[in-house]
Amino acid sequence: MFFDSHNHLQRFSDPARIIAEMQEAGIEGCVVNGTTEEDWEAVGRLAGDHPDFVRPAFGLHPWYIAKRSDRWLERLQEFLDRFPGASIGEIGFDGWIDGPSLEEQRKVFLPQLALARERQLPVTIHALKAWDPLFSAFKEETPPEKFLLHSFGGSVELVERLAPMGAWFSFSGYFLQPRKAKVLESYKAVPLDRLLLETDAPEMMPPEDFVSHPLAGMNHPANLARIGEGLGAALGIGSARLAELTRANHASFFS
Repeated sequence: MFFDSHNHLQRFSDPARIIAEMQEAGIEGCVVNGTTEEDWEAVGRLAGDHPDFVRPAFGLHPWYIAKRSDRWLERLQEFLDRFPGASIGEIGFDGWIDGPSLEEQRKVFLPQLALARERQLPVTIHALKAWDPLFSAFKEETPPEKFLLHSFGGSVELVERLAPMGAWFSFSGYFLQPRKAKVLESYKAVPLDRLLLETDAPEMMPPEDFVSHPLAGMNHPANLARIGEGLGAALGIGSARLAELTRANHASFFS
C-alpha cells in the first residue's frame, strides 16, 4: 500500500471516481494541497467527504500570490482552525516564472513558514530554481521541525545541506524520465527515513512506461503504484520495501 504525499485532487472534475481508482490501485491515502484562496474550500470538502483517505493542506503557492486578498493570512488560519489535522502547503519560491518577483514571494512565504512553526505543523515547500532565496528565508524565519521539499529535483549537495535542517524529500514520477538520471542519484543520498512518494497529480506526468491509468494528458494519482515500482528499482530496494518505508515515513511526517 502506498500513500500519495502530495497531489491536487481538487483539480479533477470527478474526484470521487479518482479516489475509487486510487484505492483499487493500492493507494491508502493522500495529502491534497491547496494553492490559492479559491481552492481551499474545495480541499476542505474533499477532506470532509473522504476523511479516511484525504488529509488536507492549505497554503498560498508562489504562482498565485498576485491574486491574494487582504485577508489571505487570516483566512488561512481560519482553515487551519477548521481542520485540526491539516498541514500547511503548498508554499515556497519559484525562480522559473517571470513573476511575481522573488521578493514578493518572500513576503508571502515568511508568514506561512512562521505560522507552521508556531502551530508546530508540517509544511510542504515548492522550490524551483530558487534555493538561495529559500536558504535566505530560513535565516529570517526558522522552519518548523519537519518540512517537506515536494517533487525535489535538487542535487546531492542540497540533500546533504537540507537534511540536517529537518528536510524530508518526496519523489514524483516525472523524475523517472531518462534525462533526469542526476535527480535519481540525488535520491540515493536521501536518508531512507526522510523519503516520501508523490504524484503531484494532475501535474508531473511520469514516462509512458509508468502510466498505469491514462487520463487525457493528466497525471492520474493512481499511477503512484507504478511510480513506486520505478523508484524502488532505481534505489535497489524493490517496490514492496519502498511501500513499507514510505508508508511509515508518511505517517511520521504528517502525524
